[in-house]
Amino acid sequence: MSETIFSKIIDGDIPSYKIYENDYVYAFLDISQVSKGHTLLIPKKASPNIYETDPETMKHIAEALPIVANAIKKAFNPDGLNIIQNNGEYASQSVFHIHFHLIPRYKEDIDGFGYIWNTNEDKIDDNKKAEIQSLIQAQL
Repeated sequence: MSETIFSKIIDGDIPSYKIYENDYVYAFLDISQVSKGHTLLIPKKASPNIYETDPETMKHIAEALPIVANAIKKAFNPDGLNIIQNNGEYASQSVFHIHFHLIPRYKEDIDGFGYIWNTNEDKIDDNKKAEIQSLIQAQL
């Protein structure tokens, strides 16, 4: 598999706001911050999608998802949480290294048609991302 932006993040070549890490997975704030606390969980063993991910890797992802989700819940007390995983270009996958979005949902995010899916990359600066990171990490 070719190197992706996520493998560069895992290797430390691209900075990230790390939330959680063990020998198998890495979780970090999504740069877009669809909502406060939006986090990505990725395996360190790369595969492009769910179809090509081995069961052992999925086991490690499954073990880490509730750890990260509960830290987000304790930090921000969201009203809900989306866990989203896209496979393939036509399913809106943009980085071909399997990843799971943990998107906290808050009542005020509802726009009458469902949840707002806007990105907030330009609205949340590095200081705010560091604050969000710290609040979540404190719950681990």
